[in-house]
Amino acid sequence: MITELTFKEIRKSYDDLKIDMNEFRNLTHIDGIVGQDRAVKALKFGLHIEEKGFNIYVAGPAGIGKMTAIKTFIQEFAQQKDTPSDWVYVNNFDEPYCPNAIKIPPGRGREFQNDIKNFTNHFWEQVPKIFDSDDYNSKKDLVLRDLNINREKMFIELNDYAGKKGFTLQSSKLGILIVPVLGGRPLNDNEFQSLPQAAKDDIIIKKEILQEEIKKVMKKVNDFEKEAQKKLDELDKRVITFVISGIIDDLKKKYQDVDEIADFLNDVQNDILNNINLLKFTQSAQSAEGNPVQSSFSTLDFIKRYQVNLIVDNSKIEGAPVIVETNSTYNHLFGKIEKEPQMGTLVTDFTMIKAGSLHYANGGYLVIPIEELLKNIYSWDALKRALDTKKIQIEELSERLGYVSTKSLKPEPIPLNLKVILVGAPLYYYLLYSLDEEFSELFKVKADFDTDMDSTDENIKNFLYFLNTFLKKENIIGFSEGSIKKLLEFSSRIAEDQHKLTTKFGTLSNIIKEANYWAAQENSRRIESEHVKKAIDESIYRSNMIDEKIDEMIKRGDLLIDTSGVKVGQINGLSVLSYGDYSFGKPGRITATVGVGKEGVIDIEREAELGGPIHSKGVMILNGFLSQKFAQDKPMSLTARLVFEQSYSGIEGDSASSAELYVILSSLAGLPIKQDIAVTGSVNQKGEIQPIGGVNEKIEGYFDICKYRGLTGEQGVIIPRTNVKNLMLKEEILDYVKNNEFHIWAIDTIEDGIEILTGIKAGEFKDGSYDDNSVYNIVDKKLKEFSKCQKKSE
Repeated sequence: MITELTFKEIRKSYDDLKIDMNEFRNLTHIDGIVGQDRAVKALKFGLHIEEKGFNIYVAGPAGIGKMTAIKTFIQEFAQQKDTPSDWVYVNNFDEPYCPNAIKIPPGRGREFQNDIKNFTNHFWEQVPKIFDSDDYNSKKDLVLRDLNINREKMFIELNDYAGKKGFTLQSSKLGILIVPVLGGRPLNDNEFQSLPQAAKDDIIIKKEILQEEIKKVMKKVNDFEKEAQKKLDELDKRVITFVISGIIDDLKKKYQDVDEIADFLNDVQNDILNNINLLKFTQSAQSAEGNPVQSSFSTLDFIKRYQVNLIVDNSKIEGAPVIVETNSTYNHLFGKIEKEPQMGTLVTDFTMIKAGSLHYANGGYLVIPIEELLKNIYSWDALKRALDTKKIQIEELSERLGYVSTKSLKPEPIPLNLKVILVGAPLYYYLLYSLDEEFSELFKVKADFDTDMDSTDENIKNFLYFLNTFLKKENIIGFSEGSIKKLLEFSSRIAEDQHKLTTKFGTLSNIIKEANYWAAQENSRRIESEHVKKAIDESIYRSNMIDEKIDEMIKRGDLLIDTSGVKVGQINGLSVLSYGDYSFGKPGRITATVGVGKEGVIDIEREAELGGPIHSKGVMILNGFLSQKFAQDKPMSLTARLVFEQSYSGIEGDSASSAELYVILSSLAGLPIKQDIAVTGSVNQKGEIQPIGGVNEKIEGYFDICKYRGLTGEQGVIIPRTNVKNLMLKEEILDYVKNNEFHIWAIDTIEDGIEILTGIKAGEFKDGSYDDNSVYNIVDKKLKEFSKCQKKSE
């Protein structure tokens, strides 16, 4: 059936739509994401289910606002959840290279860190005062006095004993010297050597006995010193315990709901008591003048050992955290262990452990663009491992890969409980699902974002909500009712469907911003419909240089296109060219020649390796159609050559297959085709016309050429009937269609199209032949002649 479309059928108008502007300005909230019911349902399921592996992949093309919508949606959902715990790292006094992680109720991590800091400051200030106090020094002096008394007593008794044996004792740097005495006078070496041998032997024997006695005395002295040191250590522990025990007991009571804190405080107290000498040393070093190295040592090596490294602080978060990580390097995701130079080398400790996005999102939601994640292959592998083990392990990437063998920190892993939402193109989902065995086990929920939505009253309301929200967010001056309707029409144009609206809100946002700019240039108080139109026109103008260059070549006659007259074996096909953000349609001459042979339809584009596989398939279908129509009673003896004239680049797609079939029929029948009509549409082997893409661009491209050369009232375009719903032509064409200066025909079959192009009916097959003087009758006779010629040549 042939239908010539009216101007109302070639563009959806929202002029009759009633918009309550007061209601529009008061729109504040909708449930879900505009136009994404399927995705919202999947997201709700994925966010609610707690089982392992039900992380989410959000799939959709760029420019539909996935990331913004996902973040807003999840943030609203997360506010209903409990705020997760804070996390700190503290020193592991038993194994300093393996710091301990402590989980603390949300908001109390900072408080605990400050409490420990205040404790260490107080302790550090009080220690010098305690050790300098009169009470401490008197008790210390008492112990030392007793030691000195006992030591002097032992040495006096030892000297008396040595005198009785004929010796005197002298102190030296090498210890106690035993010197023989003769006649009340110590002997020197020469005098000793001059003594008779018997006297010398007697002295040596007595000296050995005295040495044994000295050893016994020195052992007793050492015992006295050890006992005194033990008393001094006990004294030091008592005074230090007096300083710290009260504060530590208070902290234990304050954080009694966290067992790990009590263990840590016990470890702190024990470590301080076990390192009193180091404490005294660092205190004295810090007070010493001109000793910056020792002072630095005291700060780094002593005070820091008791600090608390707060890596996750949720004190300012309401509900669960939502983290969007756009730079998903290994360190950004999993944290790192920093180092600093000291004495010519790099050193680190638990206070230099830094958190990553997984830590910040733990207990909540982590959103990651998949493309950025896959650029960091180590991040992807580590993320899968973390989701599988449900633990966050901070470690050096070089150590994990085995590149570095130097000893470093190995912090205690932190339990992981979060939802990871990957956002990206559907292609990445399909590739990962097919090639990565772990992906399907870890990301079991797919949320598909659609590029359009039905143009229902509910969705129009949601569209208005988007406009109102965007207006407030971006400080847009305001919309008139006409500008809103113009944006609705533009939305349907992007969706390429009269009954749908686009969800490519990125494209809409750009037009709104540009319209706002043009309105401001005219000092308008709001955006009018003409500002929206200007924004659309200007955005096209910035990108359509190639479009205009091709137009210029057609207008100058460099590219041969006829828009009037009739010709055999020649037709105007239509194609779409895409260059990044801009697509446009252009006519192209298709010609065909026929002759006797057995090759069938030959695609010259394919032979020249310029035709893509889909285009080649479309040409092959033509053979099927011709055989079904004309080779039931005879062999097909045909060689037909098809070509896109003046085409010097690749051709892909089957949208010109119907035009190619028309031009073959024209060549076979010798019937001229109207050159003022262009054709688009795919055809199957049964001769049915199938829908194609880019119908608006194709019609507009041919219209522009016809308008330049002068509209005759006969020009137009043939399209598939199934594409009528896709028509959202620019307003300029409406008046020409309304005044019958330009035509658009919708057809269902090849028979409809050939009748329009030649003015002759295709013909029906009855009683073994086609209607007399029909196109098919003429073609059938020609093929019979070809068949006879073929037989003769054989």
